[in-house]
Amino acid sequence: MAETASVPAIHAPSLLGQTVVVLGGSSGIGLATAQLARAEGAEVVLTGRNRERLDRAAEQVGALSTAAFDSTDFDRLSRFFAELPVPIDHVMVSGSGPYYAPLPEIDLAEVRLDIERHLLLPIEVAREAVGRVRPGGSIVLIGGTGGRRNAVGLSAISAVTAGQPALTKNLALEIAPIRVNLIAAGFVDTPLSAQILGDQLEARREQLRATLPIGRVVGPEDVAALAVHVMANTALTGGTYDVDGGQQITAG
Repeated sequence: MAETASVPAIHAPSLLGQTVVVLGGSSGIGLATAQLARAEGAEVVLTGRNRERLDRAAEQVGALSTAAFDSTDFDRLSRFFAELPVPIDHVMVSGSGPYYAPLPEIDLAEVRLDIERHLLLPIEVAREAVGRVRPGGSIVLIGGTGGRRNAVGLSAISAVTAGQPALTKNLALEIAPIRVNLIAAGFVDTPLSAQILGDQLEARREQLRATLPIGRVVGPEDVAALAVHVMANTALTGGTYDVDGGQQITAG
């Protein structure tokens, strides 16, 4: 019997011809998602607070356009959306990490800023998306899993963490058929993590390599792969999807 050669399946790029807006796209998870979206055929629009870093990211991915501003400036955010070519297909809300502090040291200004970034910003983005994001397109929010634990220093972030899935479900109903989903990440090896941990970064990496079921540290490309899947899979809305390498099922 003659052998038949195996021909690998060829898949069309999952975001071919679509436009993805990444708020907080100049580094880390946002930049990794922009890179993968481009590889999957999308045009990307990047925002970030630091113009120099944003320009480097835009050149790296071949961005359609950029805008340098703080996303929690909601007047500026509204102008940004008003200036976008429409329709767009997906908006990712990435950016800053969580705020941790024990009760005696809590800075209420920082707590308010954390609430703005993780609860109020998604509300504003959802409102701006109506009429601009096509039906069946999506908003992808980035959150975390660390605030699900009970521990000293987590009083503020635990409330934010608990609120994000509920907000996601309700926004998915309010702006349907635009889809809204939340990605909850554990520790991700990003420049932001390096900034927060400083000289403790390598020790944290080693601990995670030793304790995570996957045997390695989660990188921004892991989160990006999930984000692009959530954008492309039109059956997904109102969901929270964890990507933490199994961190929640270990003691670490």
